[in-house]
Amino acid sequence: MDLHKYLLTVLLLLLLNYASYAATSWEDDDFLKTCSSHRCSKHHGPEIRFPFRLSTDPPSCGAPGMQLSCSKHDTILNHPVLGPCKVTAVYYRHLVMNVIPLVDSSSCCPLQKLISTNQSTDVYKPVPLDYLGHYSVLIGCSVDSVARNKGGIAGPSSCLSLSNNASQFWYLVRPETDMSTLPFWCEVVANPIRIPYNYNKNGPKFRTFFGKELFKENAKRAINLGETPFNWSLNSITSICQRCEQEGRHCGFSSNRRQAFCLHRGSHVKLIAATTSLATFVVLVATALYRSLKKRYNEAIHLKVEMFLKTYGTSKPTRYTFSEVKKIARRFKEKVGQGGFGSVYKGHLPNGVPVAVKMLENSTGEGEDFINEVATIGQIHHANIVRLLGFCSERTRRALVYEFMPNESLERYIFLHDSNTQDLLVPKKMLHIATGIARGMEYLHQGCNQRILHFDIKPHNILLDYSFNPKISDFGLAKLCARDQSIVTLTAARGTMGYIAPELYSRNFGGISYKSDVYSFGMLVLEMVSGRRNSDPGIEDQSDVYLPQWVYERVIAGQDLVLNREITEEEKEKVKQLAIVALWCIQWNPKNRPSMTKVVNMLTGRLQNLQIPPKPYV
Repeated sequence: MDLHKYLLTVLLLLLLNYASYAATSWEDDDFLKTCSSHRCSKHHGPEIRFPFRLSTDPPSCGAPGMQLSCSKHDTILNHPVLGPCKVTAVYYRHLVMNVIPLVDSSSCCPLQKLISTNQSTDVYKPVPLDYLGHYSVLIGCSVDSVARNKGGIAGPSSCLSLSNNASQFWYLVRPETDMSTLPFWCEVVANPIRIPYNYNKNGPKFRTFFGKELFKENAKRAINLGETPFNWSLNSITSICQRCEQEGRHCGFSSNRRQAFCLHRGSHVKLIAATTSLATFVVLVATALYRSLKKRYNEAIHLKVEMFLKTYGTSKPTRYTFSEVKKIARRFKEKVGQGGFGSVYKGHLPNGVPVAVKMLENSTGEGEDFINEVATIGQIHHANIVRLLGFCSERTRRALVYEFMPNESLERYIFLHDSNTQDLLVPKKMLHIATGIARGMEYLHQGCNQRILHFDIKPHNILLDYSFNPKISDFGLAKLCARDQSIVTLTAARGTMGYIAPELYSRNFGGISYKSDVYSFGMLVLEMVSGRRNSDPGIEDQSDVYLPQWVYERVIAGQDLVLNREITEEEKEKVKQLAIVALWCIQWNPKNRPSMTKVVNMLTGRLQNLQIPPKPYV
C-alpha cells in the first residue's frame, strides 16, 4: 500500500471513530434527537430553535405561542394583533426579533398599521426604549422641504392618514434631533416609533464595520416595509434561555421535568478538542488528496462540457484547439479587458479579422458560464448582439472568440465627463444606442426559438462597434426558457447591484420573468441620460437623492436632465423621451413594466404620445 492510500485509510478510520464518538455523546439527550434547529432558506433567514419551533415540529420543541412557519424561503410569525409577519432577524441573546407585517394588497402604507395598532400581546411586546438609536420620532410636515442628506432623518412618506392632522409628508427622525433645525411647518406627531434592531455579540449595533450609521437605513425599512422589533417573554422560560445564550449555550426543554435547561457544552468541548487533535493530520492528508480530488473534479466538468458540445453540434461557431487560440491571441500579449470571469485579449483570425478572446480563467459553476454563452448566442445573429465566432474547450482551458468591438463598452462614455466623450454621447446618439439595445433585447425575448433572459444588462456589457452601434454581450448569467413561459425559477439572485430588479431579491414584488431584464435596461438608460452612476437606495453615503427619484422630479418639473453642457430644444425632447421610457421600465411591480417590443415603439414614436409613469418607489 503506497503512502497516499495509507494516509487515506488512517484518515477514514479516525473520522469514523470521531463520528461514532460524536453520535454517542448525544445519545441521552432526547431534546436534540427530535428538536434540531431549522432555517426556511438553506443559507439565509433566521435560525429557528427553542423557544421557537416550526409548525411541523412536536409541541415540546417550542414554547406556547411561539410557533413559526415557512412560506417558501420566508419565515412567518402569525402575530395575534398584526397577523402574518415575515421574520427578518431573531436575536436569541437579547430576546429581540424584527418582523415585517404582511399587509394585504389593498394597503399601500406599511407604517400605518404600526402607528394605529396596540401591538402588545401576552408573549410579544414592543421593545423598551433603552437605546436612542433603535427608536425614532414621527414628524409631519405640510411641505416636502426637509433636507434628505441629513443622517438622522428618513423619509418622506406621503401615505399616512392620521386623525386631527393635516400633514402631507411624514419623516422619522432621531429622538435627540433638535426640532429647531427642522422647518417651522413640521410638528411631532407620534413618539416613539420603534425601528428594526441590529445586534452583534456585544449588544446593540449602531454603526457598520466601516463606521456608517445604521439609523437612516433602519428607519427606511420601517417606513417602506413597516419593519418593527418585538421582545418575547414567557415566565421562567425566558430568563433561563437568556442565561443560556449569555453563557454561549443554546436552550432546550425537558419534557419530563417540564422545564427549560441549557444544553451542555461538555460534549461540544470534547468534540472541539478531538477536532483540534485531528486538524494537523487533516491538513497533511488534504495536501496529499488535493491533486487527486481536483483532477477528478476537473474531469467531471470536462465530461459535462463535452456532452453539451456533442449535443450542441459543431457546425458553428468554430471550435479551436488551445494552441490555435494562443496563435489567434498572439500569445495573450495585448490585454484589452478584465472581469470576474478572467481576461479579454485582442487577436486576429488567420484571415486577418480582428477578434476579442475571452479566457474563462475564473470559471465557476461547473462550466455553466461557458455553456450559457455558447448555448445562447452561438447560433443567433442580430445587429445588436455581439457575435460568437468560435470557442475552445480543452480540459480545464476554456475560451470564447468574439467579433472585436473597437470602441469598448458604453460604460466608458457615460461616466467619463471630458470633452471627447461628451461630443460622442449627444442626445441623438443616446437615443440611437438605447433603441439598438432595446431591439437586441426584444430579439432575445421574442425572436429566438427559446426566450433568452440575460440577467446582467448594464453599461459594461454593452459594446460599441466602429459606428457606435450597440451590441449586447456577456451571456454568462443568461437563462433559456420557453417563449410562452411567463415565470422562471432561480435558486439565487443574478446580476449586478443597482441593476437587479426587486423581484430577484424578494418574491413579494412578483415573479421573475423577462420583465427583470426590462428593469435593468431602465436603470441603464437613466444612467445614460443623467451621466450619473445608479446606486442602491439603501446606501446612505451618496451625496444626492436616489437617481430614479432625481430624474422623475426633474421630468415632472420640466427641468433639464443634462447639466454638463448646453443642448438644443430638440435634444431636450429626446432626453425627456428616454427618461420617461426608462421610468416606465423601472416600475417596482413587473406587471407595470412594458415589454421590450413596447419599449422599441416608445423610443421610435413621438414624445407627445408618452404618458408620465407613476413615481418610482423609494
